[in-house]
Amino acid sequence: MGRALRFSGRVAIVTGAGSGIGRACALRFAAEGARVAVVDLNEASAAETAALIGGTALAVTADVSQEEEVRAAVAATIEAYGRLDVLHSNAAVLSRSVYGRDLDLVDMDVAVWDRTMEVNLRGAMLFIKHTVPLMTAGGAIVLTSSVSGLLGDTDHAAYGSAKAALMSLTRYTATMYGSRGIRCNSVAPGLVLTDIARAVMTPGRLAEKAAERVLPDACEPEDVAALVTFLASGEARCITGQTIVIDGGTTAHRPEHAIRQANGAS
Repeated sequence: MGRALRFSGRVAIVTGAGSGIGRACALRFAAEGARVAVVDLNEASAAETAALIGGTALAVTADVSQEEEVRAAVAATIEAYGRLDVLHSNAAVLSRSVYGRDLDLVDMDVAVWDRTMEVNLRGAMLFIKHTVPLMTAGGAIVLTSSVSGLLGDTDHAAYGSAKAALMSLTRYTATMYGSRGIRCNSVAPGLVLTDIARAVMTPGRLAEKAAERVLPDACEPEDVAALVTFLASGEARCITGQTIVIDGGTTAHRPEHAIRQANGAS
C-alpha cells in the first residue's frame, strides 16, 4: 500500500475546515484515503471544502464552543461513516470582532477574552470529550496550537494564552488515553500564508516576518497539512504528547538574528 493511502478505510473529523489550514488538512486526509467530516461554523465554507473533496466528505456546520453542536457533529460523522479514527481540532476565532480586538490587556474586553477561550480551547476539549470514547486503539488526535503560545508579544494575549493551553491539553490527553492506544499531538505554526494572511498582511509586514525566519520561504497551508497527516498516521505511532513547531525557523534562534538581518549585517 502506498503512502497516498495511509488513511484508507479511516474516518477523520477536521474542525475549522472551511478555509486555510483546516481546508488544506481536510483535502490531504481525503487524498490519502480518508473519509472526512468537514466541520466549520460557516455552512457555505464547509460545503465548499466538502465539494472540493467529493463523495468521501461530509459537510457539518457547528459552533465548536457549544457542546450540543459538537455532540451532533460527532453523531453525524458516526451515522455517515460508522467509525472515527482521527480528530484534527483546528478551529480558532480569527474574526475582526474578536481577534482584531485582542490587543492591550489593560483595555481587554472580557467578552473578547472569553470568546477566544471558548472557541480556541473549549472547542478542542469538547471534541476530545466526544470523540475519544468512539476511537479504538490506533486513534489519533492532532490539535492546532501556534508559536504565539510559546512567545510573548505586544498584542493577542488571549489568542496566545489559549494556544499555550492547547499544548498542555495535548500532554494531558496523551497521558490520559495512551493506555488505550490513542495518541495526541499538536502543531504550532508560525506565519502561514493562508488566503486571510495574504489579504491582511502588508508587504512591509511580510518583509518583517521574512527577516524573523531562518528559511527563505514562508509556510503554506499544505506544509502544515503534511505535518498534521504525518502525526495522525501510523508512521508516527511512537509520537504522543508532543508539540511540533512549523515556522521556518522563526523560533530557532536568538532575536539578534532578526536584528542583524534588518541592519544588513552578516
